[in-house]
Amino acid sequence: MIEPYTVEEIRRARARLGTRVVTTPVHELQGPAIEETFGAGTQALLKLELLQRTGSFKPRGALLNMLALDADALRRGVCAISAGNHAIATAFAASLLGSSAKIVMTASANPFRVAACRRYGAEVEIAADVHQGFARVEQIRESEGRAFIHPFEGRTTALGTATLGLEFCEQAPMLDAVIVPIGGGGLCAGVAAAFKLIEPRCEVFGVEPEGADSMYRSFAAGSPQPIERVATIADSLGAPYALPITFEICRRNVDGLARVTDAQLVEAMRFLLEQAKLAVEPAGAAATAALMGPLRERLAGKRVGLVVCGSNIDAASYARLIA
Repeated sequence: MIEPYTVEEIRRARARLGTRVVTTPVHELQGPAIEETFGAGTQALLKLELLQRTGSFKPRGALLNMLALDADALRRGVCAISAGNHAIATAFAASLLGSSAKIVMTASANPFRVAACRRYGAEVEIAADVHQGFARVEQIRESEGRAFIHPFEGRTTALGTATLGLEFCEQAPMLDAVIVPIGGGGLCAGVAAAFKLIEPRCEVFGVEPEGADSMYRSFAAGSPQPIERVATIADSLGAPYALPITFEICRRNVDGLARVTDAQLVEAMRFLLEQAKLAVEPAGAAATAALMGPLRERLAGKRVGLVVCGSNIDAASYARLIA
């Protein structure tokens, strides 16, 4: 049984993170194209977590996990596995806290993200795929005694992302619904938990790419499920499986799940560039894609929050995707 969060616990977590993370702004989309796209009377409010330090929401969980380590553990360093955003965040957190990081990244990782990780002083290894990556990071943990900072699993990880939910509730009160991207589910678990404590009437929807829908399959099965392979342009959402803690927190607090295609992600990327002047990676467009597509009719006329979870992508890759 996973102990439920309290509002006070989430507030303490946000205070502990302090100025190590920023309170990212909320922007309401306006103009005739908004109603045309989302439906008459629909309000869309963007939580701009792409403006977070390192370019994604990931420092919230990585830092909170590392702040819980003792001095000896920080001296030994940390390790992580990630396609990019968690890698960068872990490297950043290690640098900030005077520790060291060894990061395993997949061969498909964007070179921009690999370089960003190394700029924070991390040692980077490349694995053929995410399954081999998880195996390699376990070897590093065992042989070097480094603390493993999981990319999405764990009560503390979700407590970190709950601080985003807390901010969003305070910045945009009385939302009818909030849409949150899901990779492994750590972001959605924390944001959903915070909303159900602070704005319990607000519906929470998670969104996954069709080619990486482990949480959708897990909800259908009633237990955490793997996927055979990750097949989506949204590599930041490409978790190979769901895990028990994150799954259970999501199951308690998420009202529904949606899936979007890569084509819908690209359409949402173009929309955000044109209407919000935001250049986002595919994962950062997932919530918008869900409101433009599978959740449009259900949420028409509602006040909807959209988590823009990050944007770590180089100019050439971005241009190629939206061209």
